[in-house]
Formats: sequence, C-alpha cells, structure tokens
Amino acid sequence: MSTERQDVIVIGAGMSGLAAAIRLAQFDQRVLVLEQHALPGGLNSFYKRRGRRLDTGLHAMTNFARKGARDAPLTKILRQLRIGHDELALGEQGHSRITLAGLSVRFSNDIALLCAEIEREFPGERDAFARLLECVRSHDPFRPAASFVSARAQLVALGLGPELAEVLLLPILSYGSALEQDAEWNDFVILFRSLFLEGFARPEGGIKRLLDILVARLSERGGVLRRNSTVAAILSGPDGVRGVRLEDGTEIECTHVLSSAGRVETARLAGLPVRTEESGWVTLFEALWILKRPSRELGCMETVHFCCDEPRVPWREPEGRIEPSIGIFCASDNYATQEPPVEGMLRATAIANHDRWCEIDEEAYPIAKRAACDHLADMSARLGLDPRPHAIDSDSFTPRTIRRYTGHARGAVYGSPHKYRDGATPIPRLILIGNDQGLVGITGALLSGITMANLHLLHARAT
Repeated sequence: MSTERQDVIVIGAGMSGLAAAIRLAQFDQRVLVLEQHALPGGLNSFYKRRGRRLDTGLHAMTNFARKGARDAPLTKILRQLRIGHDELALGEQGHSRITLAGLSVRFSNDIALLCAEIEREFPGERDAFARLLECVRSHDPFRPAASFVSARAQLVALGLGPELAEVLLLPILSYGSALEQDAEWNDFVILFRSLFLEGFARPEGGIKRLLDILVARLSERGGVLRRNSTVAAILSGPDGVRGVRLEDGTEIECTHVLSSAGRVETARLAGLPVRTEESGWVTLFEALWILKRPSRELGCMETVHFCCDEPRVPWREPEGRIEPSIGIFCASDNYATQEPPVEGMLRATAIANHDRWCEIDEEAYPIAKRAACDHLADMSARLGLDPRPHAIDSDSFTPRTIRRYTGHARGAVYGSPHKYRDGATPIPRLILIGNDQGLVGITGALLSGITMANLHLLHARAT
C-alpha cells in the first residue's frame, strides 16, 4: 500500500469540485481532485453517440450576465476563477415559456417580458407581483434563517393568487427544490433571481467548453485532476480528517477534504451514521431527439418550456416510473449561436422514481424506457412539436444511469432536502460543497465551491 501527501483533496470533478480546486490552487495549496470517471463534470458532463457530442443535464446555464455587469454572480465567479467572459461564448435564450393547466406565460433574460405576460394573464395581480419583485430584490437569501420559511406560504402572504403562485413555482421547483411540494424561501429567492432576473444561456458548443476551461485553469495553477480514481473511504482521527483511501488501497494524506459527493454519500465514506430523512428523492428520466431540421423551422420557438397539466404542481416522488403531468422541454439549438444550426435537438425531462426503475428486469427495462420516451413525445406534440417524425437519432437515460455515473444515492440530482449552508460536517476539516451545501445548477455549484474554499481555507489562512 502506497501513501502520498496533499494539502487539500477534493472529491469529485463536478462544477463545485473544480471551482474549489482552482480557487485553492491560486493560493499555492497543493490540491488533488479525485474523479471516479474518465470525464469531469458530474451531473453536467457529455458523451459521444454516433459521432455527435451530447450534453448530460444541460438545459441552461442560469444566472446569465452580460460582459461588464459588475455585481452579477456570474461576473464574480469568473473573476475569482480568473476566467474571461468571452471565453465562455455564451449564447442567450430567445424566450422560454411556462404552461400550467391552460395558463401560459413567456419569459426571457429581460424581466420586462415576464412582467408584461403576467399583467396580460393575471391583470388583477400586478401589484402583488410587484411586491414579490421588490421582496426578491431586497431579501438576503444567504443570511441563515432562524427557522424554515415556506415559499408557498410567503407567496400567499405577498398576495399572489394560487394560479400565479403555481406558474412561478413550476420552473423554480423543477430547477432546484429537493423538498416535496414546496421550496425553502431563501432557495426560492436564489432561484427566482437565477431564472427570471438574470436568465438562461448556453456555452457555444455545450458544456465541454466550460469543462475544458475549468480543467485548463486547474492545471495552470498547479492543481492535479486524477481521473478513474474512486474514493473508498474518508479517513479521520481525533483531530479531524486526515486523508482518503482509494479503491486500489492507496492512502493519500491531507489537511482538508472537500466533498461534492453529497451529504449521505460523504457520511458513508467517513463512517458516519446516515439518517433516512437525509436521502434525496428528486431524480430524472430524460429523453433527447436529434432533429433533421432546426427546432424553429419545425415550429418550436421556445428555448425551454416548462409544462404541467395539473393546476397545482405535483412536486413529489411519483408513484409510477415518471410523473406523467410534468415535462420540461429544451430546444438546445434555440440558444443564440455563432453559426446557424443545421440540426435541431429537443431534450425532454420528467421527474422519476428511482426504485421503480431499479425493480425492472433487464428484458423489461428498454420497453419501459420507450414508453417513457413516447409519453414525453406526446406531451411535446401537444405543445406544438412531435419530435418523432423528424428524429434522425435519439437516446434516453433513467435514474439507474444517474446513480451509476454520479454515485448519488437513489440518483438524487438535487441532493438532500436538508442543506448545510456552512458546509460543516461532524468531522473537522471535512467540508461539503455542491448540492448539499445548498446551491444547485451550474452557476450555483461553481459558487458553492468558491464560497466554501474561501470560508474554510482561505479566510482561515488570512486570519
């Protein structure tokens, strides 16, 4: 058995892990990132299929900010990672849409469109929505809350009617709530700003561009990314964390471990007790179709379309393999791009039940996948684009795939319902980053890694 020494070990080369490692390497920390797979990215990575590079998980990079927007979260992130805005080559959305039980509103990266749509669809709730905007803009969502505050209850307190509240909740729950039927108010504020006040964009060419930039920055600063390296255990002693042991028996000593594996997974690696209520439930079924013509030519004008057939969003673990009433549809080629697209790509997502997918035998598994794909295609057809007649290729994946490639228990994409804003764990110097620290999505994960590195290592070193 061999042993080596680092200052900091980061578990997972997702967005939070790479961001934390870059930040620490900038301050001369010896940083080693351990990634169990050959490719970085975690939930937001890519793969090749029949000559095409396809993203996993990328509907949108939220929190869009134009170059020079000084106080925007994206600007602050890029500054701390020393990445130029132009390097990302971000293409903005045109517009997106929320459709809920016959109600429909559009939004874009300009909040004025959403305001106008709400005034048209909900003319009596103009003042209530204005109060919501003021509250979202003035509230500090990063200040620790004394107790849980329900987003649903807060919307009622601000005077929003149930229909408008559900319309706004649909994309916010879909893009980041690990709670059933609700969101914590601070999370609602963060996500409202991310989706509606800042908006959607996509790096030119997909997620690989961003990952390549992050990996290059890590290397330039002297950090090391070790792929195909699975952590078998987090080692600790009376004084706190002391390193990790890999599956091959290698032990690596360090002063700090930053884990993006998730609260439950990190606890198991560290030999800590795991509570059932810590496990996340939000997992996904996803289908995608490569279309022979661009989506706009086929009548799909929206970049992302959030659809719910029920008047109240059923944001809970479905009884069957997928929740049949909710679909999220993303036409990736509708983002602005430097070259006009020659093909279309439609990605469709449904919330799913991990256990239902895992109980299927291998013979029934592909049949169940086709049935779920057809259901989402039927929903898309009702919205104006049936992808099946125009598809030249397709693919799909289930919670089984997510669990296998991320290591997240039950394939949970938003982590535990219980968040740890300070990243602290019962073991000194073992720090959570990523979803279970409390920030989701690409931009949120980047911010999580930077914030925890600053708080636990760089601030401590400065003081």
